Amino acid sequence: MTVAVVGGSGFIGTRLITLLRQAGHTVSNLDLQPSATHPDVTTIGDVRDPDAVRTALTGASAVVLLAAAHRDDVRPVSEYESVNVGGARVVAEVAAQTGVDRVVFTSTVSVYGLDKDRPSETSPPDPFNEYGRTKLVAESVLEEWVGQPGRDTGRTLFVVRPCVVFGETNRGNVYTLAHQLATGRFLFVGDGRNHKAMAYVGNVAAFLATGLTAAPGHHLVNYADTPDLSTTELVELMKSDLGRHQRTLPPIPKWLGLAAGHGFDALAWLVRRPLPISAVRIRKFCAETTVDTTRLHQTGFAPPFTLTDALHQTLAAEFPDGHVPA
Repeated sequence: MTVAVVGGSGFIGTRLITLLRQAGHTVSNLDLQPSATHPDVTTIGDVRDPDAVRTALTGASAVVLLAAAHRDDVRPVSEYESVNVGGARVVAEVAAQTGVDRVVFTSTVSVYGLDKDRPSETSPPDPFNEYGRTKLVAESVLEEWVGQPGRDTGRTLFVVRPCVVFGETNRGNVYTLAHQLATGRFLFVGDGRNHKAMAYVGNVAAFLATGLTAAPGHHLVNYADTPDLSTTELVELMKSDLGRHQRTLPPIPKWLGLAAGHGFDALAWLVRRPLPISAVRIRKFCAETTVDTTRLHQTGFAPPFTLTDALHQTLAAEFPDGHVPA
């Protein structure tokens, strides 16, 4: 199959393109950034540029849309709407023009909001930030492209809502937590009883690839690797792997952590650059972020890696022998 990946130079995209090429697919990549791993199939371009997207999709059998504004500190805030919604609209329009009838799209569990009771794909959305809101709107844009339920258009939309994704080379929340533990700079906020849904990049890429063979129609699936770990369990697992067995400072209450986070937000505004501590990161750390994965299990997908093996593998790669890289 000829697959056009849009936004494939990043963390998930690099792993996915590697997997697709190993499986024998012909792959192209359109991204604002060059690809360190797949420069031979990468073209520099913007998902909001119809001409660039048209060139990428011409001759393709399927498109995987990964491009997104996703960091907590994107500025201006309008970039979320411009990239996430505008990009989805361009891909939908160009797919219709070029005859591409299969779209695989990475959304996010952020559409549900925080501290929900294991929301399923049918739970009412309640995004708490612009990233989640605009990803939800992007889903609706692509739903219009695939057609109304019960109407056979021959098109396929495969939407995956992953939770926090981690893995080797990623510098997201899981790495940040591990780095704080490895350097002795970790301060526990909250009671640690909240559970965190997590997903290993190798498993997410493998599941996205199954969208290339999904039946026509609209598919929507939460993705998380089980079992869900409590924050305390996650911290203790990481401390063990990193060889950091000493006791950490006593936890501080959530309200105090949030107050400190707002203080760092004010400082970040003054110095005009993001800081590693913020109110939204404290809020995420203390939040219950699990989702219902019944529909995922019903697909019959068998993840290549267990969650604990993936965590061990990631920590061993990023912190060999527990050492913090220079």
